[in-house]
Amino acid sequence: MTPTGPAELLATWEAGLAQHGSGRSLLLHRAARPGAATDTLLSLPVGEREADLFALRRALFGERMQVRAECGACGAAMEFDLDATAFGARGPGRDGPLRVTEGEWVVEFRLPTVADLAAAGAAADVAEARRLLVARCTVSAVRDGAAAPPERLAELLPVGVQRRLAEAAAEADPAAEVTLNVSCPECGGATAAELDISSYLWAELDTWARDLLLDVHLLATAYGWSEPEILALSPLRRRYYLELCADV
Repeated sequence: MTPTGPAELLATWEAGLAQHGSGRSLLLHRAARPGAATDTLLSLPVGEREADLFALRRALFGERMQVRAECGACGAAMEFDLDATAFGARGPGRDGPLRVTEGEWVVEFRLPTVADLAAAGAAADVAEARRLLVARCTVSAVRDGAAAPPERLAELLPVGVQRRLAEAAAEADPAAEVTLNVSCPECGGATAAELDISSYLWAELDTWARDLLLDVHLLATAYGWSEPEILALSPLRRRYYLELCADV
């Protein structure tokens, strides 16, 4: 992947200040796939977007990720390092829908796309989000030989069938959700922490952008250069000029 330039990244950050959640994720995904149409990005499986964002994160900020979490048992703050290369692996390519057969049920479904996740995220509550996601991703559902309406599957499907659907989706698209099992150094308790690469990458981009704008301000004040001229400098040369400013 060719890293997006600083001017483009600043534009992504500026646009994202007025966005939240799925809006920021889409902006970051555009940065990861410059030139890709919005419809194309929205139609991708969630795991493919996550893999793109992990690749963008590695290209921009390196392989080391510092993660903070709270112990679910004692509430202690935990901090640890991760290798970003260990995440974002895409699942095997698949042609056609997935199928789960359990008891009297036969359900065919496709993997959730970025658009499906955004629609579910806009739902009024968790139950509505789940109902919407199941309905959108179901290709067909048959119960004891009779077709079942997709919009009612969330309430009709037994827990065992729902679990099988989730397992099949996770196996087909392992990058869609990254969950870390962390052991607390204080109490030894285990905590499952979800690593949301979109939120993580946005936080890093926000810090980077604000630091860069401060550099632009200092160099523009000292040398009278324009923002494009300063952004055209390599990070090493910018740092060198900033050190010279500090020595004056």
